[in-house]
Amino acid sequence: MIQTATPAAVPPAAPPAPDARHSPALKRAQRDRRRALLLLSPGVLWMLLFMVLPLLMVVYVSFWTQTTFAVSPDLTTASWEQFLGSSTYLSSIWTTLRIWVVVLATTLLIGYPVALFIGLMVRSKTLQTALLVLCVIPFWTSFLIRVIAWRPMLGTEGAINTILMNLGLIDAPLTFLLFSEFSVVVGMTQIYCVFMVGPITFMLARIDPSILEAARDLGAGFGRIFWKIILPLSLPGVVVGAVFVSVMVLGEFATAASLSGRKVNLLGNIIVSQVGSLKWAFAAVAGVVLTVIISFIIGVLLRFVDLRKEV
Repeated sequence: MIQTATPAAVPPAAPPAPDARHSPALKRAQRDRRRALLLLSPGVLWMLLFMVLPLLMVVYVSFWTQTTFAVSPDLTTASWEQFLGSSTYLSSIWTTLRIWVVVLATTLLIGYPVALFIGLMVRSKTLQTALLVLCVIPFWTSFLIRVIAWRPMLGTEGAINTILMNLGLIDAPLTFLLFSEFSVVVGMTQIYCVFMVGPITFMLARIDPSILEAARDLGAGFGRIFWKIILPLSLPGVVVGAVFVSVMVLGEFATAASLSGRKVNLLGNIIVSQVGSLKWAFAAVAGVVLTVIISFIIGVLLRFVDLRKEV
């Protein structure tokens, strides 16, 4: 009897693989991406129209041809050559940087202890807020009033000279107190110190008291606790405060004009005077130089800490 081989069973065909382009996860990711771009578009458009475009326009105008009382869009490097070839304008850059370094140091030296007291030693949130409000009270008055108020304090017949002479500490008024770099530094330090106090206080207030208590239990003194714990944890606040102070001090012109008697010539003063003289191209050159300096300094400061991770 002959046996015939039965054919092997054919396995059923596998279902077709789903198209990855139509998967729900991919559709959801694409939808989230479109929503994110939609939310970002107003801010990006605003930055392009009111920051990037004006900066590009300033760079473009800096190459225009400047005459005595007019400017034409004929491109030239004459304004750049005049600025970079003048010792007066180059010295204004060094003066601006020197005053910035001094003011940054003084605001840090004065502001850090104040922030240390408010953020670390005052545990009541209500009292911390009240003390910060006290620091901000001077900003309730006009900027120019706060600047000019230093004149009767620092003048030869001002309050400081009068007190020192009445105490017998000096025989003649101190003339360097007003209309000098010293008066400019004093005015800027008083005005911008609060911008150093605020960010540092915020970072110090975030320190867990149990960390400091554990360090004290292990025998560490205040000096070691400060250098090993407090200072590193407050460094992001110091950097943020330094950025705030740097941006405002480097662009200053009113304080220098009011308290130095126009003896201190900053880049901001050059820009204001050139705009007042209708020398737009030369003012644009000074503006571009100042923008490059500020951008470089901020870039250097932001390399010390990762603010996105710390703040």
